[in-house]
Amino acid sequence: MAEQAARGASNGRRGSARPQRTAKPSPAALARRASAELAELLGRDPEGVISLERTDDGWRIGIEVVETRRIPDTADILAEYEIDADERGRLVGYRRARRYTRGATKDDR
Repeated sequence: MAEQAARGASNGRRGSARPQRTAKPSPAALARRASAELAELLGRDPEGVISLERTDDGWRIGIEVVETRRIPDTADILAEYEIDADERGRLVGYRRARRYTRGATKDDR
């Protein structure tokens, strides 16, 4: 009888105590999460995601941030940050890759 009660508590199925796997977030969702974490660290809101690539350990995400606002806004100083994130989009590291004025291209350096 005790055996039946124990089996009933686990529905008599093996492995029912295993944790269920959650679906991996979409690339867009994990980029948003990493952007939000970067914003919290920098105290500045990101302008946008400019790159996203898969790495061996997770993701590398490029984020553009306004570092200095100027008038006119074409004189704003922007920065490109590279974020390393795990499979779930949690930030594991970041660095500022470059600074430039709004409207400048990589060839303008």
